[in-house]
Amino acid sequence: MCDLSAKDFQQTQYEFAAHLRDPDIHPAPTDIEDRRMKIYRELVYNNIESFLSSGFPILRSLIEDAPWHQLVRDFISRHQSHTPYFLEISQEFLQYLQEEYQPQESDPGFMLELAHYEWVELALDVSEQSITPSNSLDADVLKTPLAVSPLAWRLSYQYPVHRIGLEYQPSSPPDEPTFLVVYRNREHLVKFMEANAVTIRLLQLLEEQSLTGREALEQIAKELQHPNPAALLKSGAELLFKLYSLDTLIAD
Repeated sequence: MCDLSAKDFQQTQYEFAAHLRDPDIHPAPTDIEDRRMKIYRELVYNNIESFLSSGFPILRSLIEDAPWHQLVRDFISRHQSHTPYFLEISQEFLQYLQEEYQPQESDPGFMLELAHYEWVELALDVSEQSITPSNSLDADVLKTPLAVSPLAWRLSYQYPVHRIGLEYQPSSPPDEPTFLVVYRNREHLVKFMEANAVTIRLLQLLEEQSLTGREALEQIAKELQHPNPAALLKSGAELLFKLYSLDTLIAD
């Protein structure tokens, strides 16, 4: 009798969860009053939809109400989340868009890249990592071994995602890719800076190896076969100090 009751209870749980995920397809357990089920249905959907709307504000503003709610409902119905933490719903939603979502003809071409960019901003904002102590602003960045802050991400996109909004929605990607560095500084402010391929490569070198600023720039000059390494070293030193003063680079 106990085993049968346990199985019945587990079956009720499955029916309960399936109904909350997609009430149009899965009926509620027959022994639960619909008035009570309605409270749970609205609580689950509204909480998740509200979090996604606040986590992806630009994407939400570009999608009409009906398709947006259809998108959220499909996410809740189909996606199997791998984390119990509410703050990681945005990561699960991004994974859903990348791996499970069936694109619609009305979807903008930049949809996935915009979602990724907005997720990066949120992920950095809530990250538990920190950078200490403060950078010394009189440091010689050419002689100092440098590292990339764990709160600085180098990114490249086909679309200029940092500019997309209600007034700018490109129908096709521009000829040149967009390079960005998104970072959180010591004041816990998430910011971004536009970059280029050389800056991204410089950060990659400093992520992969323990190098002084000079050593990193010399490696860049060698890779580029730059005709005037001294000029690159001078402009590169200015770039390094800018990245260092923004807390994107830190003393290793």
